[in-house]
Amino acid sequence: MHMPDLSNPYLLARRCVGLAAAMILLFATPGSAQEGAERPRARELGIRIGSYPTGPLNAITDVPGVRVGQVTLIRGEDIRTGVTAVVPHGGSVFWEKVPAALFVGNGFGKLVGATQIRELGNIETPILLCGTLNVPRVADALLSWMMDRENMERVRSINPVVGETNDGGLNDIRGRHVGEAEVFEALRGAVSGPVEEGSVGAGTGTRALGYKGGIGTSSRVVEIREAGSYTLGVLVQTNFGGSLRVDGAPVGEELARRREPGTEEETGDQGSCMILVATDAPLDARNLERLAARAIGGMARVGASMSNGSGDYVIAFSTAEEVRIHSRQGDRVRGGDRLGNDAMSPLFRAVIEATEEAILNSLFKATTVTGIGGRTSRAIPIEDVIAICEEYGVIRNP
Repeated sequence: MHMPDLSNPYLLARRCVGLAAAMILLFATPGSAQEGAERPRARELGIRIGSYPTGPLNAITDVPGVRVGQVTLIRGEDIRTGVTAVVPHGGSVFWEKVPAALFVGNGFGKLVGATQIRELGNIETPILLCGTLNVPRVADALLSWMMDRENMERVRSINPVVGETNDGGLNDIRGRHVGEAEVFEALRGAVSGPVEEGSVGAGTGTRALGYKGGIGTSSRVVEIREAGSYTLGVLVQTNFGGSLRVDGAPVGEELARRREPGTEEETGDQGSCMILVATDAPLDARNLERLAARAIGGMARVGASMSNGSGDYVIAFSTAEEVRIHSRQGDRVRGGDRLGNDAMSPLFRAVIEATEEAILNSLFKATTVTGIGGRTSRAIPIEDVIAICEEYGVIRNP
């Protein structure tokens, strides 16, 4: 058996507290951001995915200029939803569009703005995530937000980008509770610091891999020979089926085997995953699409079932100033150096690593949530995950 890593402060602290206190922490209901803050990320357990170093925050906001804002709605017994906003840079995204691309792993979803991303290879608004039936309301609110910005008085066409996963298992999805007020709050509150994860924002009512899912993020820093150092960040909204694997360890299978008789298990392979990829590497839309395609590898690594009913979308964009499209100057001639095909392999590997770790963070940080109809989605049991990962030797020293 793999010996526990007692040099890890989190693991040492966990072994010094009583089991009863741990159970209270891990299975609080209905769940909150405060409770989520007490749960560990993958790296705090000694689980280090891949070999590339992370950025300082290990988050999509490590990419310069990227900001994230979230609003979480937990009201009464039935409302468990929210909205997550990702803003590419601090200027006007409309007047300084960023190169972007879309990759569809499976198209069972409702992604507003998809065709124009594919046609023109850029995005011109923040990217918003929400629950499925809320997409039209959130897109309308995003349009209102954009039209109210400075120098937008004469603009007559805007391509809002809004993605979703279905949170109807825990949330009153038909109520479409995210509206203009919540969207505006998320956009106003978007910041470049640490990102809340787990049962927050658009991940408040989502479920993944048999447990409570949610929002997760991670980043990587890569050195590309003769090009320089670049940061890549990923943010995910997890709501898909399968059997969890952690750095190759069959954690989902082991948890099922150890489950107490009579304990209800969440089943079903349906669901979706939204993956947002940001990088400061100067990439054009074609190589961003190639990058987005590799992010699906991160889903495969964690054991996703890739079902018929899964809407799996990846949007990748570059924040590099030299490749932005300045609308006021027209779009007839573009300048700026871009990385070529031969420079892409390190970024391909980095996006797989960051996506895998972001998904794990979405699970580990998520709290137990009880929602509509008294349905409960349990947070993954961290103590059991630690024990399984130790047995399979995937917990590593710092």
